[in-house]
Amino acid sequence: MAENESNTVKCPVCAGDFEPGRINAHLDECLQSNDVHHHTADQEPSGPPSKKPRTSTTDTRPSAVFSVFQTRSKVTDQKQNLASLVTCKESTEVSVSPNVKVTGKLECPDVPAASAASSPKALRLNNDKPLAEVMRPSTLEEYFGQNKLIGEQTLLRSLLQSQEIPSLILWGPPGCGKTTLAHIIASSIKKKGTGRFITLSATNASTNDVREVIKQAQNELRLCKRKTVLFIDEIHRFNKSQQDTFLPHVECGTITLIGATTENPSFQVNSALLSRCRVLVLERLSVEAMGLILRRAVDFLGLQVLNGDPVEQDYSEICSEFQVCIEQKALDTVAHLCDGDARAALNGLQLAVQACVVQVRAASSKPSGGPQQIIVREQHIKEGLQRSHILYDKAGEEHYNCISALHKSMRGSEPNAALYWLGRMLEGGEDPLYVARRLVRFASEDIGLADPVALTQAVSAFQACHFIGMPECEVILAQCVVYMARAPKSVEVYKAYNNVKACLRNHQGPLPSVPLHLRNAPTKLMKNLGYAKGYKYNPDFNGPVDQEYLPEELHGVNFFTWMPSNQ
Repeated sequence: MAENESNTVKCPVCAGDFEPGRINAHLDECLQSNDVHHHTADQEPSGPPSKKPRTSTTDTRPSAVFSVFQTRSKVTDQKQNLASLVTCKESTEVSVSPNVKVTGKLECPDVPAASAASSPKALRLNNDKPLAEVMRPSTLEEYFGQNKLIGEQTLLRSLLQSQEIPSLILWGPPGCGKTTLAHIIASSIKKKGTGRFITLSATNASTNDVREVIKQAQNELRLCKRKTVLFIDEIHRFNKSQQDTFLPHVECGTITLIGATTENPSFQVNSALLSRCRVLVLERLSVEAMGLILRRAVDFLGLQVLNGDPVEQDYSEICSEFQVCIEQKALDTVAHLCDGDARAALNGLQLAVQACVVQVRAASSKPSGGPQQIIVREQHIKEGLQRSHILYDKAGEEHYNCISALHKSMRGSEPNAALYWLGRMLEGGEDPLYVARRLVRFASEDIGLADPVALTQAVSAFQACHFIGMPECEVILAQCVVYMARAPKSVEVYKAYNNVKACLRNHQGPLPSVPLHLRNAPTKLMKNLGYAKGYKYNPDFNGPVDQEYLPEELHGVNFFTWMPSNQ
């Protein structure tokens, strides 16, 4: 008998003895039977278990596990002990033994249903992941805001649906959907099983990681005839030599490269790699597209939208207790303040909802406080976002876009627009000395001799900005910008000097020597040779151009009116 007992294994759930070859199958049956009896705890088992558990005075089972073979009184005592040890959670994993885990719902019997409904869990608020990540679309039908690029009748949409995906460079501002589009492509590939999709980030990946992926792609193509799509997020973080690693493999089709970047690919991506990829420009999301994205998030969270502008006392008829509501005006505010960034909009909405829920629950937990309505208003959104996100990168595309807009606004004599672009740059964190240096250049390039005082104004503004810095120097720059915009414009000197440069660069053969009468004559011998002969002093420019001051082959040329032959 002792020998038989030594050949048996004890079930950790029902404490029964079973043969080693049958214990795994019994565990499956026992755990399934446990689930059934857990849901019907008030009913007696309809029949005996498959094997009667051996009675023992010592219970080795954990006290926090519900056994289907316990009596009702024991189950009640067990629940009471459990309620004091654990917090009510939607899903809890309980360890039965080192090798067996049971996952199920643990419920506290003394929690009323209304209180459970008011919990943030009922709102589907996930504190582990940002809402933008949870709401990331997985199909093109859920992808909003880029209709010009992947609309119904576009070429790219046809290629994506046919799985004929070329190598792509996705270029656009943050939050416009670059990474999401890559994930949609990955979802389609995994669903149809037409290839492998691998994601790397240039912020933490090395060249060795890329080479390992390429090696796996070569084996996959040779053995399984499947192509590999490699997605590189923030591809502009790779330097030129790292980007060269992709060239031969993209060329021969070993991998299909999809790169995402917020920087201009013309400056940040190798020209050789650009010639092998198609650049797709994603636009900043419009307010209408942001409204669709936010409405989808509201439906997911289970919020009720309060349309119109009802008075505050009427909200009690619309929004019931333990239900989270949000004003339509609050959603509109998110759509306008996020500046086309879907990630900022969704995370801002999540922050506002969570803050309101925590605030109301804290007030309801006080002895004098009862159940209250949870309404997310416009001021909650503004408090969460603080202000509109200004998209500006001092070393990227927006840096050059804004300074170009400032320059052209001043050139067009539009002080109102010039002040706006100046504000965009300074509020975005631009170095004021950089702007001041450009104003010095503008004073000579675009104003020139029409108002020579403009150069003095620009240099004075640069020195003042250097002395006092930001934010005090912003009004100095604003004064200088308005002066430049209102000043008369003349590009006479600028064009004349460009004509001189073109003449020198297009000259065939050696440049002509300086005429003798224009040369320096520091010695008597040089004067006898004809140096500085015929030099005339004329302080006024009144007559026609004196051709004696130019080399002989340039006689008759006036650089203020002359045009190079290649223009």
